[in-house]
Amino acid sequence: MFTRDIWDVPVGTKMPELKSFRLTKEMLEHWAKENVIIVTFGNYAYMDFILTWVRHLTDLNVYNLLVGAMDTKILEALYWKGIPVFDMGSNMDTMDAGWGSPKFHKMGREKVFLINALLPFGYEVLMCDTDMVWLKNPLPYLARFPEADVLTSSDQVIPTVTDDSLEVWQQVTGAYNVGIFHWRPTDPAKKLAKEWIDLLVADDEIWDQNGFNDLLHKVLGPPVEGESGLVYAFDGTLKLGILPASIFCSGHTFFVQAMHQQLRLEPYAVHTTFQYAGIDGKRHRLREAMLFYDQQAYYDSPGGFLTFKPNIPKSLLLDGPHTVESHFSLVNYQLKQIRTALAIASLLNRTLVMPPLWCRLDRMWFGHPGIMIGTMTRQPFICPMDHVFEVNMMLKELPEAEFGPRIDFREYSFLQNPLVLKEVKESLLEVQLCDDRSAKCQIANETTRRGVLRFPKHSTQQMFIQVFSLYKDVKVLQFSSMEDVFQGFTDEAREEKFRKRVKRYVGLWCCVEHRDRGHIYYDMYWDEKPGWKPEPPQTREDDRPPW
Repeated sequence: MFTRDIWDVPVGTKMPELKSFRLTKEMLEHWAKENVIIVTFGNYAYMDFILTWVRHLTDLNVYNLLVGAMDTKILEALYWKGIPVFDMGSNMDTMDAGWGSPKFHKMGREKVFLINALLPFGYEVLMCDTDMVWLKNPLPYLARFPEADVLTSSDQVIPTVTDDSLEVWQQVTGAYNVGIFHWRPTDPAKKLAKEWIDLLVADDEIWDQNGFNDLLHKVLGPPVEGESGLVYAFDGTLKLGILPASIFCSGHTFFVQAMHQQLRLEPYAVHTTFQYAGIDGKRHRLREAMLFYDQQAYYDSPGGFLTFKPNIPKSLLLDGPHTVESHFSLVNYQLKQIRTALAIASLLNRTLVMPPLWCRLDRMWFGHPGIMIGTMTRQPFICPMDHVFEVNMMLKELPEAEFGPRIDFREYSFLQNPLVLKEVKESLLEVQLCDDRSAKCQIANETTRRGVLRFPKHSTQQMFIQVFSLYKDVKVLQFSSMEDVFQGFTDEAREEKFRKRVKRYVGLWCCVEHRDRGHIYYDMYWDEKPGWKPEPPQTREDDRPPW
Protein backbone atom coordinates (compact mmCIF):
# COMPACT_ATOMS: atom_id res chain seq x y z
CA MET A 1 0.00 0.00 0.00
CA PHE A 2 3.01 2.30 0.34
CA THR A 3 4.23 1.88 -3.23
CA ARG A 4 1.31 3.59 -5.00
CA ASP A 5 0.57 7.28 -5.47
CA ILE A 6 -2.78 8.70 -4.34
CA TRP A 7 -5.55 7.90 -6.87
CA ASP A 8 -3.53 4.98 -8.31
CA VAL A 9 -6.01 2.10 -8.30
CA PRO A 10 -4.65 -1.12 -6.71
CA VAL A 11 -3.70 -3.97 -9.00
CA GLY A 12 -5.58 -7.23 -8.50
CA THR A 13 -8.95 -8.04 -7.00
CA LYS A 14 -8.07 -9.22 -3.50
CA MET A 15 -8.59 -6.91 -0.55
CA PRO A 16 -5.66 -6.95 1.92
CA GLU A 17 -6.36 -8.18 5.44
CA LEU A 18 -7.89 -5.66 7.86
CA LYS A 19 -4.74 -5.66 10.02
CA SER A 20 -2.85 -4.14 7.05
CA PHE A 21 -4.83 -0.94 7.64
CA ARG A 22 -3.79 -0.38 11.25
CA LEU A 23 -2.47 3.08 12.04
CA THR A 24 1.30 2.58 12.43
CA LYS A 25 4.43 4.69 12.61
CA GLU A 26 5.48 3.19 9.28
CA MET A 27 2.25 4.44 7.67
CA LEU A 28 2.75 7.95 9.06
CA GLU A 29 6.43 8.01 8.07
CA HIS A 30 5.46 7.19 4.50
CA TRP A 31 2.69 9.78 4.09
CA ALA A 32 3.93 12.68 6.28
CA LYS A 33 5.87 15.53 4.70
CA GLU A 34 8.06 17.97 6.64
CA ASN A 35 6.74 16.22 9.76
CA VAL A 36 3.08 17.17 9.01
CA ILE A 37 0.15 14.85 8.30
CA ILE A 38 -3.35 16.04 7.30
CA VAL A 39 -6.11 13.77 8.57
CA THR A 40 -9.85 13.40 8.16
CA PHE A 41 -12.19 10.53 8.98
CA GLY A 42 -15.74 9.40 8.37
CA ASN A 43 -18.20 6.62 7.65
CA TYR A 44 -19.67 5.60 4.31
CA ALA A 45 -22.38 8.29 4.43
CA TYR A 46 -19.58 10.80 3.83
CA MET A 47 -17.87 8.93 1.00
CA ASP A 48 -18.45 11.66 -1.61
CA PHE A 49 -17.33 14.35 0.86
CA ILE A 50 -14.10 12.46 1.53
CA LEU A 51 -13.41 12.05 -2.20
CA THR A 52 -13.99 15.79 -2.62
CA TRP A 53 -11.72 16.55 0.35
CA VAL A 54 -8.89 14.43 -1.06
CA ARG A 55 -9.35 15.79 -4.59
CA HIS A 56 -9.01 19.41 -3.43
CA LEU A 57 -5.77 18.63 -1.60
CA THR A 58 -4.21 16.66 -4.43
CA ASP A 59 -5.23 19.40 -6.90
CA LEU A 60 -3.17 21.72 -4.66
CA ASN A 61 -0.24 19.25 -4.90
CA VAL A 62 -0.67 18.33 -1.24
CA TYR A 63 -0.27 14.59 -0.72
CA ASN A 64 0.65 14.19 2.96
CA LEU A 65 -2.81 13.02 3.94
CA LEU A 66 -4.56 10.08 5.55
CA VAL A 67 -8.23 9.14 5.89
CA GLY A 68 -9.61 7.25 8.89
CA ALA A 69 -12.33 4.73 8.02
CA MET A 70 -15.10 4.37 10.61
CA ASP A 71 -16.68 1.34 8.93
CA THR A 72 -15.39 -1.45 6.70
CA LYS A 73 -17.58 -0.35 3.77
CA ILE A 74 -15.75 2.95 3.41
CA LEU A 75 -12.39 1.32 4.16
CA GLU A 76 -12.80 -0.97 1.15
CA ALA A 77 -14.25 1.77 -1.08
CA LEU A 78 -11.36 4.17 -0.35
CA TYR A 79 -8.75 1.44 -0.81
CA TRP A 80 -10.10 0.63 -4.28
CA LYS A 81 -10.06 4.34 -5.16
CA GLY A 82 -6.35 4.52 -4.33
CA ILE A 83 -6.71 6.74 -1.26
CA PRO A 84 -4.45 6.23 1.79
CA VAL A 85 -6.78 4.90 4.46
CA PHE A 86 -6.47 3.41 7.93
CA ASP A 87 -8.94 1.47 10.05
CA MET A 88 -10.33 3.30 13.08
CA GLY A 89 -12.05 0.15 14.34
CA SER A 90 -15.05 2.17 15.49
CA ASN A 91 -17.70 -0.14 13.99
CA MET A 92 -20.11 2.67 13.17
CA ASP A 93 -22.95 2.02 10.77
CA THR A 94 -22.86 3.57 7.31
CA MET A 95 -25.65 6.13 7.75
CA ASP A 96 -25.33 9.88 8.26
CA ALA A 97 -24.66 11.03 11.83
CA GLY A 98 -27.14 13.92 12.11
CA TRP A 99 -26.11 16.97 14.13
CA GLY A 100 -26.62 16.37 17.85
CA SER A 101 -27.48 12.67 17.46
CA PRO A 102 -25.77 9.92 19.52
CA LYS A 103 -23.83 8.93 16.38
CA PHE A 104 -22.73 12.55 15.95
CA HIS A 105 -21.40 12.55 19.52
CA LYS A 106 -19.65 9.24 18.93
CA MET A 107 -17.91 10.63 15.84
CA GLY A 108 -16.70 13.58 17.93
CA ARG A 109 -15.27 11.28 20.56
CA GLU A 110 -13.54 9.19 17.89
CA LYS A 111 -11.79 12.35 16.72
CA VAL A 112 -10.38 12.96 20.21
CA PHE A 113 -9.23 9.35 20.54
CA LEU A 114 -7.56 9.74 17.15
CA ILE A 115 -5.67 12.90 18.17
CA ASN A 116 -4.43 11.07 21.28
CA ALA A 117 -3.32 8.16 19.09
CA LEU A 118 -1.51 10.35 16.56
CA LEU A 119 0.42 12.85 18.72
CA PRO A 120 2.76 10.29 20.36
CA PHE A 121 4.14 9.40 16.91
CA GLY A 122 5.78 12.84 16.90
CA TYR A 123 4.08 14.39 13.86
CA GLU A 124 2.17 17.64 13.54
CA VAL A 125 -1.49 16.83 12.86
CA LEU A 126 -3.86 19.01 10.85
CA MET A 127 -7.19 17.43 11.78
CA CYS A 128 -10.27 18.19 9.67
CA ASP A 129 -13.91 17.22 9.49
CA THR A 130 -15.00 15.75 6.15
CA ASP A 131 -17.61 18.47 5.56
CA MET A 132 -14.92 21.02 4.68
CA VAL A 133 -12.68 21.57 1.67
CA TRP A 134 -9.26 23.09 1.15
CA LEU A 135 -8.99 25.91 -1.39
CA LYS A 136 -5.33 26.79 -0.84
CA ASN A 137 -2.39 24.88 0.67
CA PRO A 138 -2.60 25.77 4.40
CA LEU A 139 0.76 24.39 5.45
CA PRO A 140 2.86 27.52 4.68
CA TYR A 141 0.35 29.60 6.68
CA LEU A 142 0.49 27.26 9.69
CA ALA A 143 4.30 27.26 9.52
CA ARG A 144 4.25 31.02 10.16
CA PHE A 145 3.41 30.24 13.79
CA PRO A 146 6.05 27.65 14.83
CA GLU A 147 5.59 28.42 18.53
CA ALA A 148 1.89 27.50 18.51
CA ASP A 149 0.93 24.25 20.23
CA VAL A 150 -2.61 24.41 18.81
CA LEU A 151 -4.08 26.54 16.02
CA THR A 152 -7.86 26.30 15.86
CA SER A 153 -10.67 27.56 13.64
CA SER A 154 -13.66 29.24 15.25
CA ASP A 155 -17.33 30.15 14.84
CA GLN A 156 -16.43 33.84 14.97
CA VAL A 157 -18.74 35.78 12.61
CA ILE A 158 -17.54 39.31 13.40
CA PRO A 159 -14.08 40.05 11.96
CA THR A 160 -11.39 41.02 14.46
CA VAL A 161 -8.74 41.52 11.74
CA THR A 162 -8.93 42.63 8.11
CA ASP A 163 -5.78 40.90 6.84
CA ASP A 164 -4.49 37.33 7.17
CA SER A 165 -3.32 37.72 10.80
CA LEU A 166 -4.61 35.44 13.51
CA GLU A 167 -7.82 36.62 15.14
CA VAL A 168 -7.40 39.05 18.05
CA TRP A 169 -8.06 36.50 20.80
CA GLN A 170 -9.42 39.09 23.26
CA GLN A 171 -12.21 39.96 20.78
CA VAL A 172 -13.23 36.43 19.80
CA THR A 173 -16.71 35.60 21.13
CA GLY A 174 -17.51 32.63 18.85
CA ALA A 175 -16.73 29.09 19.98
CA TYR A 176 -13.44 27.49 18.93
CA ASN A 177 -14.46 25.02 16.24
CA VAL A 178 -12.91 21.55 16.22
CA GLY A 179 -13.69 20.99 12.52
CA ILE A 180 -10.29 22.42 11.51
CA PHE A 181 -7.40 22.54 13.95
CA HIS A 182 -3.65 21.98 13.90
CA TRP A 183 -1.78 20.19 16.70
CA ARG A 184 1.94 20.09 17.31
CA PRO A 185 3.31 17.10 19.26
CA THR A 186 4.39 19.22 22.24
CA ASP A 187 3.90 18.33 25.91
CA PRO A 188 1.18 21.00 26.46
CA ALA A 189 -0.74 19.79 23.38
CA LYS A 190 -0.50 16.15 24.48
CA LYS A 191 -1.66 17.13 27.96
CA LEU A 192 -4.67 18.98 26.48
CA ALA A 193 -5.57 15.99 24.29
CA LYS A 194 -5.34 13.62 27.29
CA GLU A 195 -7.49 15.82 29.54
CA TRP A 196 -9.99 16.29 26.72
CA ILE A 197 -10.54 12.57 26.23
CA ASP A 198 -10.69 12.00 29.99
CA LEU A 199 -13.40 14.66 30.22
CA LEU A 200 -15.49 13.08 27.47
CA VAL A 201 -15.10 9.53 28.77
CA ALA A 202 -16.22 10.66 32.22
CA ASP A 203 -19.42 12.29 30.92
CA ASP A 204 -21.33 10.98 27.89
CA GLU A 205 -23.40 14.15 27.73
CA ILE A 206 -20.52 16.54 26.95
CA TRP A 207 -20.23 17.51 23.28
CA ASP A 208 -16.59 17.23 22.19
CA GLN A 209 -16.42 20.87 21.01
CA ASN A 210 -17.82 22.21 24.29
CA GLY A 211 -15.27 20.15 26.21
CA PHE A 212 -12.45 21.55 24.06
CA ASN A 213 -13.63 25.13 24.64
CA ASP A 214 -14.08 24.61 28.39
CA LEU A 215 -10.54 23.28 28.77
CA LEU A 216 -8.91 26.05 26.74
CA HIS A 217 -10.79 28.73 28.67
CA LYS A 218 -9.58 27.46 32.07
CA VAL A 219 -6.73 29.92 31.52
CA LEU A 220 -6.82 32.45 28.70
CA GLY A 221 -4.06 35.03 28.78
CA PRO A 222 -1.66 36.65 28.87
CA PRO A 223 -0.55 36.99 25.23
CA VAL A 224 2.61 35.23 24.15
CA GLU A 225 5.47 37.72 23.85
CA GLY A 226 6.03 39.22 20.42
CA GLU A 227 3.72 39.99 17.49
CA SER A 228 2.50 36.46 16.80
CA GLY A 229 -1.08 36.85 18.04
CA LEU A 230 -0.77 33.70 20.20
CA VAL A 231 -2.15 33.45 23.72
CA TYR A 232 -1.38 31.24 26.71
CA ALA A 233 -4.39 28.99 27.34
CA PHE A 234 -5.58 25.79 29.07
CA ASP A 235 -2.99 25.30 31.83
CA GLY A 236 -1.11 28.57 31.23
CA THR A 237 1.68 26.89 29.21
CA LEU A 238 -0.17 25.92 26.01
CA LYS A 239 0.29 28.48 23.21
CA LEU A 240 -2.97 28.89 21.27
CA GLY A 241 -3.72 30.73 18.01
CA ILE A 242 -7.17 31.34 16.53
CA LEU A 243 -7.24 31.06 12.75
CA PRO A 244 -8.95 34.01 11.00
CA ALA A 245 -12.54 33.16 10.06
CA SER A 246 -12.24 35.34 6.96
CA ILE A 247 -9.91 32.80 5.29
CA PHE A 248 -10.45 29.64 7.38
CA CYS A 249 -14.11 30.14 6.67
CA SER A 250 -17.23 28.92 8.41
CA GLY A 251 -20.48 28.38 6.56
CA HIS A 252 -21.47 31.90 7.57
CA THR A 253 -18.32 33.87 6.76
CA PHE A 254 -18.03 32.15 3.36
CA PHE A 255 -21.57 31.54 2.05
CA VAL A 256 -23.47 34.40 3.71
CA GLN A 257 -21.00 37.21 4.34
CA ALA A 258 -18.49 36.35 1.58
CA MET A 259 -16.05 38.00 3.98
CA HIS A 260 -12.97 36.92 2.03
CA GLN A 261 -14.29 38.65 -1.11
CA GLN A 262 -15.10 41.86 0.72
CA LEU A 263 -11.68 41.96 2.37
CA ARG A 264 -9.94 40.89 -0.88
CA LEU A 265 -8.37 37.85 0.76
CA GLU A 266 -7.73 34.37 -0.60
CA PRO A 267 -9.53 31.75 1.49
CA TYR A 268 -7.70 28.62 2.59
CA ALA A 269 -10.71 26.55 3.63
CA VAL A 270 -14.47 26.47 3.92
CA HIS A 271 -16.29 24.40 6.55
CA THR A 272 -20.02 23.85 5.97
CA THR A 273 -21.23 24.99 9.38
CA PHE A 274 -24.09 27.45 10.04
CA GLN A 275 -26.33 25.56 7.64
CA TYR A 276 -29.64 23.72 7.49
CA ALA A 277 -30.99 20.50 5.93
CA GLY A 278 -28.26 18.22 7.33
CA ILE A 279 -25.76 16.48 5.08
CA ASP A 280 -27.86 17.34 1.99
CA GLY A 281 -27.66 21.05 2.84
CA LYS A 282 -23.87 20.81 3.25
CA ARG A 283 -23.46 19.09 -0.10
CA HIS A 284 -25.72 21.60 -1.84
CA ARG A 285 -23.77 24.58 -0.46
CA LEU A 286 -20.52 23.18 -1.81
CA ARG A 287 -22.24 22.52 -5.13
CA GLU A 288 -23.50 26.11 -5.27
CA ALA A 289 -19.91 27.29 -4.78
CA MET A 290 -18.74 24.76 -7.44
CA LEU A 291 -16.51 23.13 -4.83
CA PHE A 292 -18.04 19.65 -4.79
CA TYR A 293 -16.90 16.81 -7.03
CA ASP A 294 -19.86 14.66 -8.04
CA GLN A 295 -19.90 11.54 -10.18
CA GLN A 296 -19.99 12.39 -13.90
CA ALA A 297 -23.65 11.30 -14.18
CA TYR A 298 -24.65 14.28 -12.01
CA TYR A 299 -23.52 16.71 -14.71
CA ASP A 300 -26.06 15.44 -17.22
CA SER A 301 -29.72 14.41 -17.09
CA PRO A 302 -31.53 11.98 -19.41
CA GLY A 303 -34.50 14.35 -19.82
CA GLY A 304 -32.38 17.50 -20.07
CA PHE A 305 -32.58 20.69 -18.02
CA LEU A 306 -34.92 23.62 -17.57
CA THR A 307 -33.82 27.06 -16.44
CA PHE A 308 -35.35 30.53 -16.34
CA LYS A 309 -34.55 34.19 -15.75
CA PRO A 310 -36.10 35.36 -12.47
CA ASN A 311 -36.56 39.04 -13.48
CA ILE A 312 -36.92 40.33 -9.91
CA PRO A 313 -38.26 43.91 -9.79
CA LYS A 314 -35.76 46.41 -8.42
CA SER A 315 -38.33 47.61 -5.86
CA LEU A 316 -38.50 44.17 -4.22
CA LEU A 317 -34.71 43.90 -4.05
CA LEU A 318 -33.63 47.38 -3.08
CA ASP A 319 -36.45 49.74 -2.11
CA GLY A 320 -37.40 50.54 1.47
CA PRO A 321 -35.98 49.19 4.72
CA HIS A 322 -34.92 45.58 5.20
CA THR A 323 -37.76 44.18 7.32
CA VAL A 324 -39.49 40.84 7.80
CA GLU A 325 -42.21 42.12 5.47
CA SER A 326 -39.86 43.24 2.69
CA HIS A 327 -37.85 40.01 3.03
CA PHE A 328 -40.95 37.84 2.62
CA SER A 329 -42.23 39.97 -0.29
CA LEU A 330 -38.93 39.34 -2.08
CA VAL A 331 -38.76 35.61 -1.28
CA ASN A 332 -42.45 35.01 -2.02
CA TYR A 333 -42.10 36.58 -5.46
CA GLN A 334 -39.33 34.09 -6.18
CA LEU A 335 -41.24 31.15 -4.68
CA LYS A 336 -44.18 31.71 -7.02
CA GLN A 337 -41.90 31.54 -10.07
CA ILE A 338 -40.01 28.52 -8.75
CA ARG A 339 -43.34 26.76 -8.09
CA THR A 340 -44.28 27.25 -11.76
CA ALA A 341 -40.84 26.10 -12.90
CA LEU A 342 -41.11 22.95 -10.78
CA ALA A 343 -44.50 22.19 -12.37
CA ILE A 344 -43.12 22.61 -15.91
CA ALA A 345 -40.00 20.57 -15.07
CA SER A 346 -42.26 17.81 -13.74
CA LEU A 347 -44.50 17.97 -16.81
CA LEU A 348 -41.60 17.83 -19.28
CA ASN A 349 -39.54 15.37 -17.21
CA ARG A 350 -36.66 17.83 -17.04
CA THR A 351 -34.29 18.72 -14.21
CA LEU A 352 -34.80 22.25 -12.88
CA VAL A 353 -31.70 24.40 -12.52
CA MET A 354 -32.65 26.58 -9.57
CA PRO A 355 -32.24 30.34 -9.88
CA PRO A 356 -30.03 32.21 -7.39
CA LEU A 357 -32.14 33.06 -4.35
CA TRP A 358 -32.10 36.63 -3.07
CA CYS A 359 -32.78 37.39 0.59
CA ARG A 360 -32.96 40.61 2.56
CA LEU A 361 -32.56 38.91 5.95
CA ASP A 362 -30.15 36.31 7.30
CA ARG A 363 -31.40 33.09 8.87
CA MET A 364 -30.17 31.88 12.25
CA TRP A 365 -31.62 29.61 14.95
CA PHE A 366 -32.31 32.43 17.41
CA GLY A 367 -33.85 35.89 17.34
CA HIS A 368 -31.86 38.63 15.60
CA PRO A 369 -32.50 42.05 14.04
CA GLY A 370 -32.28 40.85 10.41
CA ILE A 371 -28.54 40.42 10.13
CA MET A 372 -26.11 39.85 12.98
CA ILE A 373 -24.73 43.15 14.22
CA GLY A 374 -21.02 43.61 13.50
CA THR A 375 -20.93 41.11 10.63
CA MET A 376 -20.17 42.01 7.02
CA THR A 377 -23.46 40.59 5.68
CA ARG A 378 -24.67 42.71 2.78
CA GLN A 379 -28.35 43.36 2.15
CA PRO A 380 -29.77 42.02 -0.05
CA PHE A 381 -27.58 38.98 -0.67
CA ILE A 382 -27.71 35.71 -2.60
CA CYS A 383 -28.62 33.34 0.19
CA PRO A 384 -27.87 29.62 0.29
CA MET A 385 -30.82 27.56 -0.92
CA ASP A 386 -31.16 25.91 2.50
CA HIS A 387 -32.13 29.29 3.99
CA VAL A 388 -35.52 28.92 2.27
CA PHE A 389 -35.85 25.36 0.95
CA GLU A 390 -35.77 22.03 2.77
CA VAL A 391 -33.09 20.58 0.50
CA ASN A 392 -33.23 17.23 2.29
CA MET A 393 -37.01 16.99 1.71
CA MET A 394 -36.58 17.81 -1.99
CA LEU A 395 -34.17 14.87 -2.30
CA LYS A 396 -36.26 12.47 -0.22
CA GLU A 397 -37.93 9.55 -1.99
CA LEU A 398 -41.59 10.41 -1.40
CA PRO A 399 -44.21 7.80 -2.46
CA GLU A 400 -45.19 8.62 -6.04
CA ALA A 401 -48.77 7.44 -5.53
CA GLU A 402 -49.24 10.21 -2.97
CA PHE A 403 -46.83 12.94 -4.08
CA GLY A 404 -46.47 12.44 -7.83
CA PRO A 405 -43.15 11.96 -9.62
CA ARG A 406 -39.86 13.10 -8.15
CA ILE A 407 -38.61 16.44 -9.52
CA ASP A 408 -34.86 16.58 -9.93
CA PHE A 409 -33.05 19.88 -9.45
CA ARG A 410 -29.58 21.35 -9.62
CA GLU A 411 -27.85 24.30 -7.95
CA TYR A 412 -28.06 27.77 -9.50
CA SER A 413 -24.38 27.73 -10.59
CA PHE A 414 -24.73 24.39 -12.39
CA LEU A 415 -24.45 25.65 -15.97
CA GLN A 416 -21.37 27.72 -15.06
CA ASN A 417 -19.60 24.67 -13.63
CA PRO A 418 -16.59 23.61 -15.75
CA LEU A 419 -17.44 19.98 -14.97
CA VAL A 420 -20.65 20.26 -17.05
CA LEU A 421 -19.80 19.17 -20.58
CA LYS A 422 -19.64 21.79 -23.32
CA GLU A 423 -22.14 19.83 -25.42
CA VAL A 424 -24.69 20.11 -22.60
CA LYS A 425 -24.21 23.87 -22.19
CA GLU A 426 -24.31 24.56 -25.93
CA SER A 427 -27.43 22.50 -26.61
CA LEU A 428 -29.68 25.42 -25.67
CA LEU A 429 -33.12 26.62 -26.73
CA GLU A 430 -34.15 30.08 -25.60
CA VAL A 431 -37.88 30.18 -24.93
CA GLN A 432 -39.09 33.76 -25.21
CA LEU A 433 -42.55 34.29 -23.77
CA CYS A 434 -44.97 36.41 -25.75
CA ASP A 435 -48.48 37.74 -25.29
CA ASP A 436 -50.88 34.91 -26.15
CA ARG A 437 -53.40 37.48 -27.47
CA SER A 438 -50.94 38.89 -30.02
CA ALA A 439 -51.06 37.83 -33.67
CA LYS A 440 -47.25 37.80 -33.69
CA CYS A 441 -47.17 35.19 -30.91
CA GLN A 442 -47.46 32.15 -33.14
CA ILE A 443 -45.35 29.03 -32.81
CA ALA A 444 -43.85 28.24 -36.19
CA ASN A 445 -40.79 26.34 -37.24
CA GLU A 446 -39.03 29.43 -38.52
CA THR A 447 -39.11 31.03 -35.06
CA THR A 448 -36.58 28.47 -33.86
CA ARG A 449 -33.73 29.89 -35.95
CA ARG A 450 -30.70 30.85 -33.87
CA GLY A 451 -32.01 28.63 -31.06
CA VAL A 452 -34.91 30.93 -30.12
CA LEU A 453 -38.55 29.88 -29.75
CA ARG A 454 -41.44 32.28 -29.18
CA PHE A 455 -43.96 30.69 -26.83
CA PRO A 456 -47.30 32.09 -25.63
CA LYS A 457 -48.04 32.92 -22.01
CA HIS A 458 -50.97 31.15 -20.28
CA SER A 459 -50.20 27.93 -22.16
CA THR A 460 -51.98 24.71 -21.33
CA GLN A 461 -50.51 21.37 -20.32
CA GLN A 462 -51.36 20.04 -23.79
CA MET A 463 -49.57 22.95 -25.46
CA PHE A 464 -46.42 22.40 -23.42
CA ILE A 465 -46.30 18.69 -24.20
CA GLN A 466 -47.11 19.19 -27.88
CA VAL A 467 -44.47 21.88 -28.46
CA PHE A 468 -41.60 20.67 -26.29
CA SER A 469 -41.88 17.02 -27.31
CA LEU A 470 -40.25 18.30 -30.54
CA TYR A 471 -37.20 19.46 -28.54
CA LYS A 472 -36.44 16.40 -26.43
CA ASP A 473 -32.92 16.32 -27.87
CA VAL A 474 -32.20 19.87 -26.69
CA LYS A 475 -30.35 19.67 -23.38
CA VAL A 476 -31.29 23.07 -21.92
CA LEU A 477 -34.58 24.97 -22.22
CA GLN A 478 -34.08 28.53 -20.97
CA PHE A 479 -37.32 30.43 -20.36
CA SER A 480 -37.27 34.23 -20.45
CA SER A 481 -39.61 34.27 -17.43
CA MET A 482 -41.93 32.08 -15.38
CA GLU A 483 -44.59 34.72 -14.93
CA ASP A 484 -48.06 33.61 -16.19
CA VAL A 485 -46.54 30.94 -18.41
CA PHE A 486 -48.54 27.87 -17.31
CA GLN A 487 -52.25 27.42 -16.67
CA GLY A 488 -51.69 24.37 -14.49
CA PHE A 489 -52.17 20.62 -14.74
CA THR A 490 -55.39 19.54 -16.44
CA ASP A 491 -55.48 16.35 -14.39
CA GLU A 492 -56.82 17.29 -10.93
CA ALA A 493 -55.25 14.26 -9.28
CA ARG A 494 -51.82 15.19 -10.64
CA GLU A 495 -52.28 18.81 -9.55
CA GLU A 496 -53.15 17.66 -6.04
CA LYS A 497 -50.12 15.38 -5.80
CA PHE A 498 -47.83 18.14 -7.09
CA ARG A 499 -49.18 20.56 -4.50
CA LYS A 500 -48.71 18.02 -1.74
CA ARG A 501 -45.09 17.53 -2.81
CA VAL A 502 -43.94 21.13 -3.27
CA LYS A 503 -45.65 22.42 -0.12
CA ARG A 504 -43.07 20.35 1.77
CA TYR A 505 -40.18 21.86 -0.16
CA VAL A 506 -40.05 25.14 1.77
CA GLY A 507 -38.86 25.65 5.35
CA LEU A 508 -38.92 28.61 7.69
CA TRP A 509 -37.21 31.87 8.46
CA CYS A 510 -35.78 32.41 11.95
CA CYS A 511 -36.30 34.44 13.99
CA VAL A 512 -38.12 37.53 15.23
CA GLU A 513 -36.49 38.83 18.42
CA HIS A 514 -38.01 38.57 21.90
CA ARG A 515 -40.60 35.93 21.00
CA ASP A 516 -41.02 32.41 22.38
CA ARG A 517 -41.94 31.32 18.85
CA GLY A 518 -40.14 33.76 16.56
CA HIS A 519 -39.93 31.64 13.40
CA ILE A 520 -42.15 32.19 10.36
CA TYR A 521 -43.02 29.40 7.92
CA TYR A 522 -42.63 29.95 4.20
CA ASP A 523 -45.74 28.96 2.24
CA MET A 524 -45.41 27.79 -1.37
CA TYR A 525 -49.05 28.84 -1.98
CA TRP A 526 -49.02 32.11 -0.03
CA ASP A 527 -50.70 33.92 -2.94
CA GLU A 528 -53.84 31.79 -2.65
CA LYS A 529 -54.49 32.95 0.93
CA PRO A 530 -56.12 36.41 0.98
CA GLY A 531 -54.45 38.69 3.51
CA TRP A 532 -51.47 36.34 4.07
CA LYS A 533 -48.86 38.00 6.28
CA PRO A 534 -45.44 36.85 7.51
CA GLU A 535 -46.18 36.32 11.19
CA PRO A 536 -44.83 33.88 13.78
CA PRO A 537 -47.22 31.26 15.16
CA GLN A 538 -49.43 32.78 17.86
CA THR A 539 -50.05 29.53 19.74
CA ARG A 540 -48.55 26.06 20.01
CA GLU A 541 -51.46 24.74 17.92
CA ASP A 542 -50.59 27.19 15.12
CA ASP A 543 -46.94 26.14 15.14
CA ARG A 544 -46.87 23.80 12.17
CA PRO A 545 -45.88 24.01 8.49
CA PRO A 546 -48.68 25.08 6.12
CA TRP A 547 -49.34 21.58 4.85
